Amino acid sequence: MANIYPAGVFDTEYKQDMLIDRTPRDKLWKNLAFVALLLVPLLSVSGPLGLGLISDQYVSLIGRISIFVIAVQGLNILVGYTGQISLGHAAFMAIGAYASAILARELGFTFWTALPVSALLTGLIGLLFGLPSLRVKGFYLAMATLAAQFIIPWVLRYPLEDVTGGTRPLSVPAPMIGPFVAYAEDEVGEEATIAFEAGETYIVDVITLEIVDSSGALPAFELRSPAGAVVPAGDINMTVHKDADGRLSGFSFIATKAGDYQVALITEEETGAFRARIRRSKALSFASDVAMYYIIVPLAVLMMFLARNITRTRVGRAFISVRDNDLAAELLGINVFAYKLQAFFLSAVYAGVAGCLLAFERNSLSLDMFRLDVSIEMLAMLIIGGAGFPLGAMFGVTFIRFLQEAAIPTLRPWLSDILPQLLPFVEAVNITSAINPILFGGALIIFLVLEPRGIAHRWEILKVAWKIRPYSY
Repeated sequence: MANIYPAGVFDTEYKQDMLIDRTPRDKLWKNLAFVALLLVPLLSVSGPLGLGLISDQYVSLIGRISIFVIAVQGLNILVGYTGQISLGHAAFMAIGAYASAILARELGFTFWTALPVSALLTGLIGLLFGLPSLRVKGFYLAMATLAAQFIIPWVLRYPLEDVTGGTRPLSVPAPMIGPFVAYAEDEVGEEATIAFEAGETYIVDVITLEIVDSSGALPAFELRSPAGAVVPAGDINMTVHKDADGRLSGFSFIATKAGDYQVALITEEETGAFRARIRRSKALSFASDVAMYYIIVPLAVLMMFLARNITRTRVGRAFISVRDNDLAAELLGINVFAYKLQAFFLSAVYAGVAGCLLAFERNSLSLDMFRLDVSIEMLAMLIIGGAGFPLGAMFGVTFIRFLQEAAIPTLRPWLSDILPQLLPFVEAVNITSAINPILFGGALIIFLVLEPRGIAHRWEILKVAWKIRPYSY
């Protein structure tokens, strides 16, 4: 239905029939919608223009919606296109999140390299948990994927506690482009303290200390923040350098807060002659929600476009045939198991990308962010949005976020006053704590009864009715 033409418009070439945007008007509206999304941060309070027309809260909300659109779009490939049930999608997001954070923290990967590597690693682990699809399907496959929701967090919590932090939050460095050419450099050869102003919202300073030409013991050094506190060597923005003998020979620090920083060299009696070079460089930082917006939203649009095109390929058509009737697909020569594994791989890759973006967007990770109820919530998003529809993920995530961020907080005070009077035999505390799940579950039941194919299906019907007017009946 998505590719139907308005009344009186026909294809005259195969090239026209293969287009995603069937008319110039469709393409124009999509491009305008994308440009409008890109303009949102510029109108916010913390945007580069500082216009203050839009609250920063909406910028952060759109960013979080875009992250989960990517994750649910991956679930749509598995559930909506291939018909395989998964209850462990949040666990795959955890793999992408923690893998990217560890690559950035421990191995010095940038965000731009950690993103594809963590996504690929998540896809490979998704293949591992997709192996049961050879033997089981339906409810039993759902139980097999549920095992991933318990196994993966357990592995991250206990065997890998040294690198993941276990139950403790794990800090994640902000994405950055640069540093660019150094704009200032100082050299000292004795005990000294160099103070300078650094740090901006988007263009930050990278402070680099390098001790060279040392003839004896190396001097100690310390960096003090604008608040006067000593920045520890384990700070997320600091990278300590060592020489060939394993001695501390300098550091690099990303100054993300504006103010006066002080770099001090502390010499002792046995310290020999040395020269120290302190260099300051500029870099483009994505630490703020406004800056991360321009990574998350374009990437979400790209991932949705790629998912939309999957259905137009040989692989996508095989997915749909497996979903509709796997026995008939196998009789037609389709390798059902191979395509199921490909669906698990692609779904996990999408989850890995979403997990990586979530880690760098929040700058902190905790296993509580990837509980079982998150997996169930994403499955509900897909059902409400419309499984098997390219726009199902976007509609489902947006609706659930609207329900959680706006509708439930608005109805909660009113229901907290009304329900205890209607249910006097139930304690008021129990009623108040149950309002959120009741409203969420009620919305899901309503959609299953009234619109079982989701919002996207209704949207397609409305588009067709508009295109074939006045014969919309």
